[in-house]
Amino acid sequence: MAKTKAKTQLIRLRCQTCKRINYYSKKNKGSAEKKIELKKYCKWCQKSTVHKEAKK
Repeated sequence: MAKTKAKTQLIRLRCQTCKRINYYSKKNKGSAEKKIELKKYCKWCQKSTVHKEAKK
């Protein structure tokens, strides 16, 4: 059997308020060109804040 390359990459999501990395997610390499931005709960801020994709 031939091995296939992964079409997804692991990304880190960083809180925009306290700048801590709280979550990890997967992103499709081919079709997703923009940075991901989600509203998630931050345990350090203790509220829901915007989390953006961080650099590796």
